[in-house]
Amino acid sequence: LRHGPGKGRAMQVYKIFRADEWQALQHAGQTAGAPIDLADGYVHLSTGAQVAETLRLHFAGAEGLQLLALEGDSLGDDLRWETSRGGSDFPHLYRHLNIDDVLWGATLVLEGGLHVLPEGVQ
Repeated sequence: LRHGPGKGRAMQVYKIFRADEWQALQHAGQTAGAPIDLADGYVHLSTGAQVAETLRLHFAGAEGLQLLALEGDSLGDDLRWETSRGGSDFPHLYRHLNIDDVLWGATLVLEGGLHVLPEGVQ
């Protein structure tokens, strides 16, 4: 098991959902994730340093996206750090994402074709 940069200190990780996926989580209280998460068998997350690139590569121009913040340490051993894009370690959640895992959510706006991240995402 590999531990990411947040081991030993509080670290937020982030999930990007389309509006309908966010609504489904709110309604059901939990989700196995977006279609890519279901296909891969875990919920894809990003660190603050990774989320802008994730948005650029996988959600370019998409409107109504919701950025959810989760406390990495509270996810326990179900959060695993695995090498992915560019050789970087990414957080992957190997269980359902529960509404109680969400610290906060923010609707992302587009400016000049790019998503604007909320202040404090790092």
